[in-house]
Amino acid sequence: MTYCVGFLLESGLVFVSDCRTNAGVDYISSYSKLHVFQPAPDRLFVLMAAGNLGTTQAVLNRIRRDLALDDAAATATVVSTVHNGPVAPPRSAGPRPAGPSDEGHDLFTARYLFEAADYVGRLSVAVQRAFSTPLQQAGASGEASFILGGQIAGQPHGLYLIYPQGNAIMATPETPFLQIGESKYGKPPLDYVGHTRLSLEDAARLCLVSQIVTRRSNLTVGPPFEIALVPVNELRVSRRLKLDKDHSQVTRSMEIWARSMQETLSKLPRFQWEEDPL
Repeated sequence: MTYCVGFLLESGLVFVSDCRTNAGVDYISSYSKLHVFQPAPDRLFVLMAAGNLGTTQAVLNRIRRDLALDDAAATATVVSTVHNGPVAPPRSAGPRPAGPSDEGHDLFTARYLFEAADYVGRLSVAVQRAFSTPLQQAGASGEASFILGGQIAGQPHGLYLIYPQGNAIMATPETPFLQIGESKYGKPPLDYVGHTRLSLEDAARLCLVSQIVTRRSNLTVGPPFEIALVPVNELRVSRRLKLDKDHSQVTRSMEIWARSMQETLSKLPRFQWEEDPL
């Protein structure tokens, strides 16, 4: 199991994930689940994954393959125009033909963020179908879910949760954060404190606390924790961190959050029999 959370803010996007992967109590390892793609200067995508590791890695490999095919096609176009006419313009925003995927747009050719989410969903479904029979025979699930966020120039920034079935939902001002994996333990801090007007740094701190309390309750989630901040309209990752379990940001956040909970407990209203003992 794993835990990833993405937060949609007025000022940009925040992504936080753990790195723990387990296939039973005797096989626990670490894999990065936060991946950044910038196929062209006019677009940036961050993808987080949870679920079957084989499925998520296969999806990532297919994304990289399609982007490599896009690069090869762009290079061939430039070479051709050098010999036959004006050089093709560099990659930029605007309509593009469909990419190498058989069913429409990929991360380079997508004109809208939802098209990029649809593309990742199609890849995920295709991979799951390819291996469904042997996985079922082994009593295993090939399901995977993803959080895709980012921005394409000229379009608003956004965040999508892509289900194993390939469909997706988007974050909204009313529901600004999306979670995949072991999400239930880390949801309360986000529900009580989170809103779209937080700064990128405050949202990152809140999402890190969400990871820490999840780790406290579920050992299948654990550090290193990865954090990425994406300011709105800048098409770049402004900060990217990887925090080990002994990093001061993790230990201090854990200590301060626990102490604040203890202090809050002492301030809660007394029961009637405490206020007015017989």
